[in-house]
Amino acid sequence: MEKPVHKLFLLDAMALIYRAHFAFIKAPRITSKGLNTSAVFGFTNTLLEVLQKEKPTHIGVAFDTAAPTFRHVQFEAYKAQREAQPEDITVAIPLVKRLLRGMCIPILELDGYEADDIIGTIAKEASREGFEVFMMTPDKDYGQLVEQYVHIYKPAFLGKGAEVLGVQEILDRWQIQRIDQVIDILGLMGDAVDNIPGIPGVGEKTAQKLIQEYDTIENIITHADEIKGKLGEKIRENFDKAVLSKQLATIDCKVPVPFDAEDLTVCSPNAELIAELFDELEFKTLKTRVLGAGSAGSSGAPAPGGRAAQARKSPQGQLDIFGNPTEEIGKQPAVVSGDLADGELTEDTEGITIPTSKKTIANTFHRYHTVDTPELMTSLAHYLGLQEAFCFDTETTSLDTTDAELVGLSFSYLAGEAFYIPVPADREKAQEIVEHFRGVFENENIEKIGQNIKYDLLVLKNYGIEVHGKLSDTMLAHYLLQPDKRHGMDILAASYLNYEPVSITELIGKKGGKQGNMRDVAIPEITQYAGEDADITFQLNTIFSRELPKVNAAKLFNEVEMPLTKVLASMENTGVRLDINALKEMSAVLESDLRLTESEIYEAAGQSFNISSPKQLGEILFEKMKLIEKPKKTKTGQYATGEEILSDLEANHLIARKILDYRELQKLKSTYVDALPTMVNSRTGRIHTSYNQAVAATGRLSSTNPNLQNIPIRTPRGREIRKAFVPDNSDYQILSADYSQIELRIMAAFSGDASMTEAFNQGRDIHATTASKVFAVPLEEVTSDMRRKSKMVNFGIIYGISAFGLAQRLGIPRGEASEIIRAYFEEFPAVKGYMDKVVNDAREREYVETILGRRRYLPDINSRNQTNRGYAERNAINAPIQGSAADMIKVAMINIHDWMASEKLKSRMILQVHDELVFDAHLSEIDLLKEKVDELMRNAIPMAVRMDTGIGVGANWLEAH
Repeated sequence: MEKPVHKLFLLDAMALIYRAHFAFIKAPRITSKGLNTSAVFGFTNTLLEVLQKEKPTHIGVAFDTAAPTFRHVQFEAYKAQREAQPEDITVAIPLVKRLLRGMCIPILELDGYEADDIIGTIAKEASREGFEVFMMTPDKDYGQLVEQYVHIYKPAFLGKGAEVLGVQEILDRWQIQRIDQVIDILGLMGDAVDNIPGIPGVGEKTAQKLIQEYDTIENIITHADEIKGKLGEKIRENFDKAVLSKQLATIDCKVPVPFDAEDLTVCSPNAELIAELFDELEFKTLKTRVLGAGSAGSSGAPAPGGRAAQARKSPQGQLDIFGNPTEEIGKQPAVVSGDLADGELTEDTEGITIPTSKKTIANTFHRYHTVDTPELMTSLAHYLGLQEAFCFDTETTSLDTTDAELVGLSFSYLAGEAFYIPVPADREKAQEIVEHFRGVFENENIEKIGQNIKYDLLVLKNYGIEVHGKLSDTMLAHYLLQPDKRHGMDILAASYLNYEPVSITELIGKKGGKQGNMRDVAIPEITQYAGEDADITFQLNTIFSRELPKVNAAKLFNEVEMPLTKVLASMENTGVRLDINALKEMSAVLESDLRLTESEIYEAAGQSFNISSPKQLGEILFEKMKLIEKPKKTKTGQYATGEEILSDLEANHLIARKILDYRELQKLKSTYVDALPTMVNSRTGRIHTSYNQAVAATGRLSSTNPNLQNIPIRTPRGREIRKAFVPDNSDYQILSADYSQIELRIMAAFSGDASMTEAFNQGRDIHATTASKVFAVPLEEVTSDMRRKSKMVNFGIIYGISAFGLAQRLGIPRGEASEIIRAYFEEFPAVKGYMDKVVNDAREREYVETILGRRRYLPDINSRNQTNRGYAERNAINAPIQGSAADMIKVAMINIHDWMASEKLKSRMILQVHDELVFDAHLSEIDLLKEKVDELMRNAIPMAVRMDTGIGVGANWLEAH
């Protein structure tokens, strides 16, 4: 028989969905609306890999249904012990079906039969009709179906490439002589997942030995009396189970589903359906990968069902998923991958990946004690004082540390054991309880462990407790180990301890108006909950303390991140004062500007309308005014009126510029000017932002409630907001200290470029110096336009800017931009050498490091997809520079804080915004601060290139900056 020309892929949907879901269990993909898309994302990547790599001519995806099958009728307990289907998988199934409809791929399902029965039936029939069939599944049971042109296609997983298993591979795998003996092996072994009994005590090796000797289960039963010992006894006692198990394990290849090659023919995706689904799931990269770069997702019609279609091209000319891979899209391996901790998942031989039985408080030995008398508290404090380290956690009434009151304290210094101390609402009695532990909290010689320990430090400050000694935070430890992953305790417990902690919702309900208060929880219940938190965190710390040295992160953790936690706690506790009256005046001005801009928009449009309504705005711009001949539309059919669309129109249409102005004014007013006063704490009269150390993978800090890192500074109106940040009283002024061109200086130091180093060290204008070299003119002949272009190149190089990107930013032809970049690298060859080296090193190691050893992992650096690889290469260049800048200001903050504390200064460090530090500076200390802050910032991490700062003082932040 000639090798078939048609290639049919049949996918086992549920096996692939489960595998995808659990591959991302340590770092689930969650949308901005809280939807877990891990299963759909993983399934989609697996599907796309097959379509691109294998180019099937025909394809179908089989699903199980909720209806009982003939196996349930035959054996009532079939699959009865299976764990309940995860809720996220239940949500994912209809989304996967929407994906398949959009991809023009048939869904195969039939009540009363399982997916493997449907696949088996179609596979056998298709093979007889001249097809080569690939059953895509990780399930071992499919081995019984393999024949000359029917194969198992095991998808790529956890770095292991895809495998195709034919007859010989299956025979070798099971050490059998015939394919049908797979069923006998399965019948003897049984299947704990599906509750197929088998013969108790018979595993894979024993089953193989029995089949090699007796050929079939039936023959084993016939010769059962010859089999000696306990094995013979088990076989004779379980004849019926063995026969039943073989029947249950047999895939039915006579399911009443017709094989229609026409219906299974590969066809083009429905661009509209795919775009709508991927926008909903926030799959931006996948959308480009399937529909082509530049896809708007609002065009395209359903392809004819059952017809092989020619590859469609995107506006840029790239072929879509069914075409030949282009430079932009390219072939990709499946993205279903993840770093799974030992014991987190098990793989049933060659079956689907399933979760092991999770440890919980209910099935794990532990001793969590309530400590509720003065005698017990004194005793506990005594034993805590004998430890080298202990873990502690606070239970409180609020997530806002400024207002949070203690509900209880928990401690652990031995795995499996913890202590919980209830704290009453009465402030005086609460303080008495806390005082029992002041000595151990303030003991310099005892290490304190916590999860997000900064929160606990701030809560204790409310009770006059300053925690001293070495700190260790499991959240921050994991952040250094896996910066791109999530660091919540529940996820860490599942990933590293195979443990599922008690959920807070079990105690006080879900978030919302009906959520209870921790004070309402019974003491025995909260003892278990709080004790578990301390215990699990203590155990995680033990693991992370071993892992950090393996990635050379122990020093960074102990000497930078943990000391910085104390600095940030101090800054957050201090807060910053706002001039509410200034904000009110600003609000009134913005309101006036909004009304004026609104009237200008109405005048340009010739009528009034709701400017904030995308629907009405779109109708005005594109139906009435007809600004674009063929305007883009959103997935809901409305005209697209986003910033990108309006920015393209503003040069030629006044109304577009005015709408952008209107939106900027509206955002400034609502997000900052009107919102900031509502965030002032009623007790302190100040804003207390929260700094996040474990968010940005580069190592930079971010802030929330409010986000002070994003206060607009590029427009005059935005900068005005800084005027509202004022000193504590008339005895103080605001002092601002800002690193000057820190990332460029670090690039010069890392590359060792002599020209750049000399320019910085001699205090010359780096942008003018660059312009002089790039445009080959004397320094004194550099024009402002040359300097502007060189400035963009200087900063753009750090981010791996392309000629296209530079051309866009400068508004010049791409050829001119390309020539500027070429000239730049010719004049600064060491920079080009550094960039090439760091990318090449990253390809070997798949990570880059900052000057202090902070790692950024780059799994796509060797991707066959040019877009993904290009993004990783740009990160390889930028991450060490931006991360080293983050390292530098963190070290500076620690040194400045320690110096100010040792000198007992009245001044306080109150804000950190990117490369800038802001101080509430006492008038008597301003000159000293200027000198010492400049010194400590410049010398935080010594380099061959001089660091420089700009320091200003004023009555508010705007004046000082």
